Amino acid sequence: MATPIAVLGAGSWGTALAIQLARSNDKVRLWGHRREHIERLAELRENSDYLPGYPLSDRITAMADLAAAVAGAAHLLIAVPSKGFADLLDALRPLIDERVVIFWASKGFDLDSGRLLHEIFAARLPQHRYGVVSGPTFAAEVAKGMPAAIACAGSDPAATETFAELLRGGHFRAYTTPDIVGVELGGALKNVLAIAVGAADGLGFGANTRAMLMTRGLAEIMRLAMQLGAERDTLMGLAGLGDIILTCTDDQSRNRRFGLYIGQGKTVEQAEIEVGQTVEGLRAARAVYRKNEQLGLELPILTEVYRVLCEGKPPREAVRDLESRPQGAE
Repeated sequence: MATPIAVLGAGSWGTALAIQLARSNDKVRLWGHRREHIERLAELRENSDYLPGYPLSDRITAMADLAAAVAGAAHLLIAVPSKGFADLLDALRPLIDERVVIFWASKGFDLDSGRLLHEIFAARLPQHRYGVVSGPTFAAEVAKGMPAAIACAGSDPAATETFAELLRGGHFRAYTTPDIVGVELGGALKNVLAIAVGAADGLGFGANTRAMLMTRGLAEIMRLAMQLGAERDTLMGLAGLGDIILTCTDDQSRNRRFGLYIGQGKTVEQAEIEVGQTVEGLRAARAVYRKNEQLGLELPILTEVYRVLCEGKPPREAVRDLESRPQGAE
């Protein structure tokens, strides 16, 4: 009998991943913490709140009881916002044994400590094999079954390959790497950059500005990520450059749309309401700024995003300050 796989988090991304897993696996459970949402999802057989128009396979069982969702599952895939990651791990601890392998598709930092999610995980569930998945993937396109690829980084090579094989199916490819830090940071930092690019477009700037911000922003991301232990090749791959291209250039990106609203003059609160879902880049911008207060790296674009979002600096003033910086060799 097939062992069930549990996807924890019934937002758009968690639902899309459950749909993808069901293409190659017989039993997939999709858990969400709001019972009324899960009951509606189970009745309609689609996630009308976050991913409407994509029917759920009969292989997917929607569940609101966390203990029931993880019972007997050998693999868990967490897809909750980063702000809920630690609390979910605490809830899981008494429900699973050390044989369960846990990966996550959550992106960002722990806001209270500024630590990466694998550091939070290792402190709470040190006996478990674990990993992260990230890459240039929009939920709707994954749910539709369009060609896409993702990076899987894990603490154990065999477990990582097994988990990648669970994800593979249809037109979806999953590549493996041991670089957990690089995959995590690529997925988190590109959201901050997408806000910057979106804001520039919202201000009415053109393709030249967009390309400049993406290129110089990539340089900043690499500077910070490699200082924290990431590998250069990872940042130039799916979880780095690939995700930057996707998130900065297409309006399916909630972080890019958030930036557009900021550039058009909306407040942070108004922009969040317009997006209607978690904007991870807003939280990541705070974490990056705090982290760089310790490191002292040159991160002008990422720093200006923080100042606009968290200190109320007008976007056009941030542009002027970036333009007035001394110029030198690339």
